[in-house]
Amino acid sequence: MLSALSAAALTITGVMVGIEFCVAVVVPRIHRRLPIGELLDMQADSARLMGRMMPLWYFASLILTSGLAAASWGSVSAGLSLTAGALLALSVIMSVTLLVPINNRSAEWTREEHPADWREQLNRWNSLHIVRLAVIVAAFIFAALASSLL
Repeated sequence: MLSALSAAALTITGVMVGIEFCVAVVVPRIHRRLPIGELLDMQADSARLMGRMMPLWYFASLILTSGLAAASWGSVSAGLSLTAGALLALSVIMSVTLLVPINNRSAEWTREEHPADWREQLNRWNSLHIVRLAVIVAAFIFAALASSLL
């Protein structure tokens, strides 16, 4: 049971890290090559799609990692899993308070109607996203270490 929980926590968290890495590294390069109208369309579509999908990944990672901490309580793995869970909780808080408001605004942008500071808002989102990515990478590392010591 503990091995299955560990595998699930690592798989879900690892896939989330991969997706978020792609969003941080690949997507901005694609954005920069698009004309402004297409860029705004892609941004709005991406914001709507990721806004629906990613909360599931974040909460699933948090629940599975917290479950791993509880299931291994009293061992070194528990402390490492708890640290991973705390980092994932921080990433959820960062998401809700810092990134989601910008994401929700950008989901409504169109070629015709968008704020004058849309580039600054996207740059701010990207900067915050990189910080959040570092947090979830650290969480994944702690979860992996915890799993290796089971």
